[in-house]
Amino acid sequence: MASSGRVLQKSERPPSSVRSKVPISNSRRSVTPTSRTRPQPLDTDPESERVRVAVRLRPRNSEELLDADYSDCVELQPELKRLNLRKNNWSSESFKFDEVLSESASQKRVYEVVAKPVVESVLDGYNGTIMAYGQTGTGKTYTLGSVGKDDASGRGIMIRALEDIITNASVSDTVEISYLQLYMEAVQDLLAPEKINIPIVEDAKIGEVSVPGAAIIKITNLDHFLQLLQIGETNRHAANTKMNTESSRSHAILMVYIRRSAHEKEEIDVSYQGNDSTTNRHGHHLPTIRKSKLLIVDLAGSERINKSGSEGHLLEEAKCINLSLTSLGKCINALAEHSPHIPTRDSKLTRLLRDSFGGSARTSLIVTIGPSSRHYAETTSTIMFGQRAMKVVNTVKLKEEFDYESLCRTLENQVDHLNAEIDRQQKLREKDNNEIEKKLKEFQKSSAEAEKSLVVRTEFLEKENTQLKSDTKGLVKELDSLKEQNSMLLNEITRVQTSLKNSKFLEKENTRLELMLNDVLKDLNIQKDHNDFMHSEVARLEMNLKNSKLQQLENSTYQKLLADTTQMYEKKIADLMKQLENECARSDNAEEQLERMKKQLSDAEKSLQMENAGYQRALAETTRMYEERIAELNQQLEDEHAHFDGIEEQLHSTKKLLNDNQNAVKIYEEKEILELRMRLEEMHEAAVHELQQLNMEYKNLQLEKEGLSDELHTMRQNLQVEEKRRKQAENELLNIKKIVPESEDAIEVKKPYMQEISKGSSAFHKEQGLQVPSQSRDSITGGHKSTIAKICEEVGIPKILSLLTSRDIDVQIHAVKVVANLAAEDINQEKIVQEGGLDALLALLESSQNPTALRVASGAIANLAMNEMNQGLITSKGGAQLLANIASKTDDPQTLRMVAGAIANLCGNEKLHVMLKEDGAIKALLGMARTGSADVVAQVARGLANFAKCESRRIIQGYWRGRSLLIEDGALSWLVANGNTTSTSTRRHIELAICHLAQNEDNAKYFVSSGGFKELIEISNSSTRDDIRSLAKKTIRLSPSFQTVMRAE
Repeated sequence: MASSGRVLQKSERPPSSVRSKVPISNSRRSVTPTSRTRPQPLDTDPESERVRVAVRLRPRNSEELLDADYSDCVELQPELKRLNLRKNNWSSESFKFDEVLSESASQKRVYEVVAKPVVESVLDGYNGTIMAYGQTGTGKTYTLGSVGKDDASGRGIMIRALEDIITNASVSDTVEISYLQLYMEAVQDLLAPEKINIPIVEDAKIGEVSVPGAAIIKITNLDHFLQLLQIGETNRHAANTKMNTESSRSHAILMVYIRRSAHEKEEIDVSYQGNDSTTNRHGHHLPTIRKSKLLIVDLAGSERINKSGSEGHLLEEAKCINLSLTSLGKCINALAEHSPHIPTRDSKLTRLLRDSFGGSARTSLIVTIGPSSRHYAETTSTIMFGQRAMKVVNTVKLKEEFDYESLCRTLENQVDHLNAEIDRQQKLREKDNNEIEKKLKEFQKSSAEAEKSLVVRTEFLEKENTQLKSDTKGLVKELDSLKEQNSMLLNEITRVQTSLKNSKFLEKENTRLELMLNDVLKDLNIQKDHNDFMHSEVARLEMNLKNSKLQQLENSTYQKLLADTTQMYEKKIADLMKQLENECARSDNAEEQLERMKKQLSDAEKSLQMENAGYQRALAETTRMYEERIAELNQQLEDEHAHFDGIEEQLHSTKKLLNDNQNAVKIYEEKEILELRMRLEEMHEAAVHELQQLNMEYKNLQLEKEGLSDELHTMRQNLQVEEKRRKQAENELLNIKKIVPESEDAIEVKKPYMQEISKGSSAFHKEQGLQVPSQSRDSITGGHKSTIAKICEEVGIPKILSLLTSRDIDVQIHAVKVVANLAAEDINQEKIVQEGGLDALLALLESSQNPTALRVASGAIANLAMNEMNQGLITSKGGAQLLANIASKTDDPQTLRMVAGAIANLCGNEKLHVMLKEDGAIKALLGMARTGSADVVAQVARGLANFAKCESRRIIQGYWRGRSLLIEDGALSWLVANGNTTSTSTRRHIELAICHLAQNEDNAKYFVSSGGFKELIEISNSSTRDDIRSLAKKTIRLSPSFQTVMRAE
C-alpha cells in the first residue's frame, strides 16, 4: 500500500498548531545576483512557510449508497477544521487540518482556500506547488483537472489557476507550460506523446531540478490552455478497475513557468535595503525580472490489489504507482522528523518534487478521502500522510534577477545613437563643402558658357556676311543667264518668221495641186462617158444576137455564118468586158486616190492654219513672259542692292555692339568674380567656425562615449555569466547550422495538428470561426527554437525565402527546412506570408521533384494552415489542388502525413469546404488512407471530423441544406469501415465525424443503406467517451428517420 506508516494513537497525534523551523545553515540559497529570502507578505500567518494541508471528503457513490453493510467512518467539523475518524461505534480519532472541506464544498471554494494563496505567491515571484493525494476513486483528478465542459462551476484547480495567472499577467509577461506524466517510472510528455523516457536533470550548483526534453508551450489565452489540457488528458494513461472506471495509471504534473518584470521596488528589510545593488554608480535603476514556477501534481491513486482486481499489465502499473507513492511517503517522514538524509533519489517522483517538500516552494496539499468504512485502512493512511506533510517546513525564496540583457541593449542603442549623430554631423559638413564647390564650379561654367556664346555669335555674323556676298554673286550670275536666254528668244523669233515665209510657198504649191486635180477629174469624166457608150453597144449586140437566133430557124443557110459571126462577136465582147472591168478598176483606184488627195489637202490646210495660230500665240506669250521676267529681275536687282546696303550698315552696327558687349561682359565678370570671392571668403569663415563647433561637439560626444565605455567596463564582471551563455548560444548556432541541412528530425510540423479534440471544447474551431491557436513549441525544444530564432535574426526571413528558388537542390532543401521550423511559430507566420514565403512554398510544391523538398514544404504549409487567414490564402492560390496532386503522386508515409495534416487543417474552415471539394482535396484525403500508416490514417480521420463538425454547425445555423459533401466523395463508407481501429485518438475522431454527419437529416438514408446507422448505435452504446456517447444518443433521438428505422426493427 502507498502510505503504509503506522496509525498514531491519540497521544501521538500532532498538536493543533504545528510550526517547525529548520536551521538557517541548512536552507538553500539561490546563486542569482539578487535572489534573496524576503519577509513573507502574510506576516499575520504564523504558518506561512509550512506545507498547508486540506482534506476533502468525496460524496457517497452509487455503490456505497447500495452497500448497507458499511456505514460512514468520517465525521467532519469544518468550522473547527477538524476531522473525526471512527474505527467503530466506541472508538474514534480526531485530526486537525488547515482546511476541512465537506462533500458539498464547491470547486470555487476548494480553489480559494487551497490553491489561490499559492497562485498569488507565484505571481509575486515565488515557486509554488499544489498537489492532490488520496486513494483511487476519491476525486483527485476531478479536484485538479476537471474541465467543466457542461458547467463552468465544475472547473478544477488547473483551469482556475491559469485563469488567474493570465488575467494578472501584463503584455510583457510570459506564461509557459509543460504537461508531463510519470508512467511506469518513465517521464513522458503529454503534449508530445512521441517523447518518452525524458531524462531529469539537476543543476549541481543551485540544486534546481528541470526536465529539458519536455515541450514548453507559450500560453496566449485560456482557450489555448483548455485545448492543451484536453490533449494532455487524452494522452494520459487510464484504465477501468473495480475501484474506479477511469483510474489514472500515471502521475500527472503540470509545470507553469512565469517570467515577469519587476517595474516597482518592493518594500524590503532595512538591513537589506542598505545593501541593495539594483542601482549603478550613476544612480540609474537596473531592470529586474522575476522567474517563478508553479507545479500542479495529480498523483495516481493508491490501491490495494485485492480490492482493485488489477492483474497482468494493470498489476505492473499498480506496483509502480505504489512504489513511487511509498518513496514520497518516506521523504515526507524524513522531512517531518528532520532526518539528516532525505531519500529523494529513490524515485523519479520524489526527484521532481524535491523543491516542493523541504525546498524553496510554497506548497499546498489536498488529500481526498471517501466516507465509507469499507476503505477505513486506506482513509487512515491518507489522513496520516497529510498529518506528516503538515510538519514539513519550506524556506520560501523570491527568484529575482537583474535583466542584464535589457540594460545592455539600452546602452548599445545609446552608443549607436551617438555614433549616428556624429556621422550625421560629418555628413552635413561634407555636404556643405560639396555645395560650395558645386556653386563655384557652376559660376566658372556659366562664365565660360557666356564667353563661348559671344564667340559663337561673332562667328555666326561673319558667316552671315559671307553668305550675303555669295548670294549677291549668285544674283549677278543669274542676271547674265537671263540675258543669254533673252538672246535665244530673239533667235527663236527670227526662226518663226522664216517659217512663216515657208508657209506662203506651201500655199502656192497647194494651188498648183488643185489645178492638177481638176485635170484628172476631167479625164475621168471623159473615160466615164466612153464606158457608158460601150455599155450601150454591148446591149445593142445582145439584141442583135437574139434576133439572129430567131432568124436561124428561118434561114439555116446563114447558121454557119452566124456561128462564126457569133464566135467572133463573143470573143470581142469578152475582150470588151475585160477591158471594161479594167477600166472600172482603174476608175475606182483613181476615185480612191482622188479622195485621199482631197483629204490630205484638207488636213494640210487645217494643220497649217493651226500651226500658224500656235506659233503666233507662243510668240506673243513668250515675248510678254520675257518682258515681265526682265522687269522682275531688274526690280530684284535693285532690291538686292538696297538690301546689301542695309546688311552692310547692320554688320557695321553689330560689330560696334559686339565691341560694347565684350567690354560690358568683362566689367560684369570682374565685378561678379570679386563678389564671389567675397562670398567664398565669408562662407569659408562660417565653415571654419562650424567645423570648430562640430569638433567641440565631437570631443564632447567622445568624452560621453568614453564615460559610457567606462560604465560598460564596470559591468563586465556582472555580465560574465551572460557572456558564457552567449558563447554557448553561438556554439549551439554553429552546431545547428551544421545539423539543420542533414537532419530531418529537427524539421517537424506542429503537433499534434489538433489531433486530440473533444466535445464541448473549442478545439475544432471557435464558434466565431477562429482557427485553433498553433502550438508553437510542441516539437521544437527550447534550445533548438532559440537557435532557429538567432539564425532568422542574423540572416533574415527574406534572404532565407530567396534560397527556396536556388538551383542547388541541397541549398533549397536546407532553406525549406528552416522555413518549416520558422512557420511553427505564430510570430513568424505573418512575416513569412508578407515576404512571399507562401507563394514560394506553393511554387516549390508545383515545380520540385525532390521527395525531401516536397515533404518538408508540405509540413511548412501545414503549419501555416493552422491560421484562418492563411487558410484562405492557401486555398485561393491553388494550394489545396497542389496538395491533392502530391498525394496522388507519392506513397511516402511521411510526405502523406504532412499533406494530410495540411488538408485536415483546411477542413476546419467552413468557408473553404466547397473549394476543397472542387479542388479534389477531399478525395485526395480519403485516398491517402491507402498506405495503412497509422499517422496518415489519424490525420485523415481528424480532417473528416473537422469537416463534419463545421458542416453540422452550418446546418444548425441554417447556412447549409442538402446532403453532406463528404457523402458525395464516399467518406461515410470509409468511416464505417475503419470505425474499429485500434488507435484511441483516431477512433474518437471517426466517432465524432459519424455523429456530426448523422445530425444532417438529408444524410439519414445514406446512413441506413451503408451501415452507418448501426455504427452510430454502436457508438452510443460502447464509445469510451461519455460526451461522444451522449452526442450519438442525442442524434438518434432527434432524427425522425432514425426513429422510424428503430420502430420498424
